[in-house]
Amino acid sequence: MDKLSFLEVIAAIAVFVSLLLSVFLLTVKTERKLESRLFAAFLIMNAIDISGIFMHLFVDSYNLKAFKISAYLLVMPLFYLYVNAVCYSDFTLKRKHLLHLIPFIAANLILVPKLYLAEGAAKVDFFTTMWQSPEMFVYQLIGELQFFFYIVAVFLILKKYKKIYLENYTNPNTLLYKWLFQLTLIFLFIHVCLIFKNIIRYTTHNDLFIWLHILAGTSFLLAACWFILKALNYPELFRRVDSTLPLTEDFTDTLEAENKTDETKSIQIEQLKKFMVEKEPFLEPSLTIQELADQVNIPVRELSVLINHHINQHFFDFVNEYRVKKAMTILKDPTKKEYTVLEILYEVGFNSKSSFHTSFKKYTNQTPTAFRNS
Repeated sequence: MDKLSFLEVIAAIAVFVSLLLSVFLLTVKTERKLESRLFAAFLIMNAIDISGIFMHLFVDSYNLKAFKISAYLLVMPLFYLYVNAVCYSDFTLKRKHLLHLIPFIAANLILVPKLYLAEGAAKVDFFTTMWQSPEMFVYQLIGELQFFFYIVAVFLILKKYKKIYLENYTNPNTLLYKWLFQLTLIFLFIHVCLIFKNIIRYTTHNDLFIWLHILAGTSFLLAACWFILKALNYPELFRRVDSTLPLTEDFTDTLEAENKTDETKSIQIEQLKKFMVEKEPFLEPSLTIQELADQVNIPVRELSVLINHHINQHFFDFVNEYRVKKAMTILKDPTKKEYTVLEILYEVGFNSKSSFHTSFKKYTNQTPTAFRNS
C-alpha cells in the first residue's frame, strides 16, 4: 500500500469513527442535549472536512467539493460553542451566535463567481488550479485568522472556568478543565500540522505533504477514540459552573475599602478555621462557598475575599486541605488499619480517587499508602 492509499484509509476510518460517535451523541438519552448536539455537529463538520482526502473516489460534483472546503470554517465555532456549553450551566444558544457563520458565508461568497456560477471548462480549470488562485489565498487567510481567534477564545473560557471553579466549588475535581485543555492542545497540534502541510503544498516536497496529511488525520482519529474512552471511564467528568458568578478580583477592592478593620478580619478568619475544625463542613462532598457562607453566617463575597485574599488560598484548596488533614489523622490511627484508602477518601469528603491522590500528594509529598506505611 502506497502512502496516498494509506492516507485514504486513515481518513476513511476517522470519518467512520466521527460519524459513529456523532450518531451516538445525537441519540443517547441525556439531560445535557445541547453539549451532545454541539459536539456531534463538530464531529460531523470534521468528518466532512476529512472526507475530502478520498472524496474524489466517488464524487464528481465540484460544488459539493467546494462546500467541503468551506465547511472547515464551521469547525472551530462549533468547538467554541461546545466548550461554552460544557463549562457553563447558564449557557444557551441565542440569535447572536449566528454571527459565527460570517467566515463560512464570506468564504462561500468568494467562491461564487469562479466556481458556483462557472460552468463547463471554466469550472474545471478553476478547480484544477484553485490553490494558486487569489480566492483560495483569501480563504486560507480567513481560515487561519478564524482558527487562532477561536483557540485564544477557548483558552480564555477555560481560564475563567478554572478561576470560578476553584473559588466556589470543591468536588468533583478539575478533570473537566484538564481534559478540555488537553483536547484544545491536540487540536492546536493538528492545525500546526495542517499549516505546514499547506506551506509544503506550494513546494515540490510531495512526500512530506502526504506524511503531514497522515499525521494530522491519525492525530484526529486518536483524539476521537480518546474522547470516547474518557467519556466511558469518567462519567463524573463534567461539572459545569455558573458563568455569572463574579471572580474575587472583581470585588476585592470594593470590600476592602469598607469599614472592616484588620482585627475584625483576623477574628473572622479564626472563627472560620475554628468552625472548619469543630463542625467539619468539608465532609460534604459537594460543598460550595455559598453553602459554607450560610453556615458560618458571613456574606459570600466577604468569605470569598477572606479565603482567596487574606488566607491566600482558593476555596478549592482551602477545603481540600482540611479533608487531607482529616485523612492523615485516620491513616495514622492504628485502630483504623482495616480502612481502605477508598473508604477513607469518601469518609473525608472526596468523591474521586484521582482528586484525593492529587490533593494528598500536594500537601504531604506522599501518596496515601506511602504515608500510612511510613
